[in-house]
Amino acid sequence: MEGEMRKTEQKIVVAVDESEESMDALSWCLSNFFSNNTNNTLVLLYVKPPPPVYSSLDAAGYMFSADVIKAMEQFGSNMVNSVMQRAEAVYRNFETNINVERVVGCGEAKDVICCVVEKLKADTLVMGSHGYGFIKRVLLGSVSDYCAKHVKCPVVIVKHPKEK
Repeated sequence: MEGEMRKTEQKIVVAVDESEESMDALSWCLSNFFSNNTNNTLVLLYVKPPPPVYSSLDAAGYMFSADVIKAMEQFGSNMVNSVMQRAEAVYRNFETNINVERVVGCGEAKDVICCVVEKLKADTLVMGSHGYGFIKRVLLGSVSDYCAKHVKCPVVIVKHPKEK
C-alpha cells in the first residue's frame, strides 16, 4: 500500500542449538537479512530441555543427589555458552555491525520458541531443518513444522546443504 510506512528495523529470531543445521540457518539469515544499510536486530534463541521432575514416590528421584543435579545444571549452562560462542563465531565473520540479543529458554523447544517469538513481537523466525524422513518426523515430531503452523510471523526453514 502506498501510504503505509515500511518498518525500517526488524527483529529476526534465529533458533540455535548444537546442530550444524542451526548454524547454517544463522549463516543464511545473516546473508539475507543483514547488510550495512539495515538496522535489524538478531535474536539468538537457545532452548534448554526441561529438568527432570521427580516426585517423592519416584524411586529414580532418590538416585539423584544434590551434587548430580548441580552437575546437570552446570552441563546445561556450559552447553548454552558453547552454542552461543559458535553462533558468535558465525556472525563475527560478517562485515556488518549487527545488533545481537541472546535469549535462553527452558522447556519443550517448540512451545518455548513460539512463546518467545510472540513475546518479542518478532518479524521473522529462522530455523534449521534436520531433514528427518517421514518415520523419524512422525516419531520425534518436527519443531520447525510445529512453529511454522503456530507462530504469527513469517517462518523461514533453512535446509542443510547436502554434501557432494
